[in-house]
Amino acid sequence: MLASLILAAGFVWQDASRSRRETHQKQVRVLFDAVKGDRLEALYVLAVTTGLRQGELLGLKWDDIDLEVGTLQVRRTLTTAKGGPILSAPKTKSTRRTVRLSQTALEALRSHLERQLGEIDRAGSLWSENGLIFASEVGAPLDRRYITTHRFKPLLKRAKLPHIRFHDLRHTCATLLLSTNVNPKVVSEMLGHVT
Repeated sequence: MLASLILAAGFVWQDASRSRRETHQKQVRVLFDAVKGDRLEALYVLAVTTGLRQGELLGLKWDDIDLEVGTLQVRRTLTTAKGGPILSAPKTKSTRRTVRLSQTALEALRSHLERQLGEIDRAGSLWSENGLIFASEVGAPLDRRYITTHRFKPLLKRAKLPHIRFHDLRHTCATLLLSTNVNPKVVSEMLGHVT
């Protein structure tokens, strides 16, 4: 499944040992099974399949996504300050980018949209409309520490996966792409690296 989603995105390159690639693929399958039906399933799927940084994911709005064309645009990032969450433009030109989405990511986003529309209905006038894809049950921006501490770490424990940082999902994306012969320049551009 994972190899097909990467290949379906049209990528080709080489490196990483076969056993390492197979281990990463197995762990991603376990992760995807563990998040099936979770309200943040699409967050984890996008993290692994696009390599976006956590702040980039949390800053995504629905108008950044084209579900028909299958792309997303990184236009902002969500950071946490003393006064609360702040949406700001990415720091460099290379971090403002368009990323092609896999079929798995598109399916996860479509399901997430349906789930979020239900949350909007249930929240009624309490819903804080800001267009964020990944928001609380009332539309507020999500706190990255909350996701890491209360969602991601317990998820890894339940799935019996090794303890990793959320940021390591970005590394997993890069490793999987490189192990399936994706050109390093393409991976670098996809991840928004300056060099």
